[in-house]
Amino acid sequence: MGWGRMMLLGNVGQQLDIGDIENAVTEMQGAFLDNQRVDLDQAKSIAALKRENRDLKLYLATLIRLLVSKGVVKPEEIETVVRAIEPTP
Repeated sequence: MGWGRMMLLGNVGQQLDIGDIENAVTEMQGAFLDNQRVDLDQAKSIAALKRENRDLKLYLATLIRLLVSKGVVKPEEIETVVRAIEPTP
């Protein structure tokens, strides 16, 4: 705990300070590894969401093409819906 411990206990105090510092470093390393794990988990989740989003866009485009080809909806109706959803620049 600093100079007071060293003055009172000498080398023993210094060894105690070194032990405290080693413990603090070990705690920081553990916290760093925990943060790394969280970051890795989040990166994996984001990658999975990107894949899912890409797949959903593909399914939606395929479904829209099928509905238009079968005459269930007109391309103009799709355009109207898309314009209503997408913000104008």
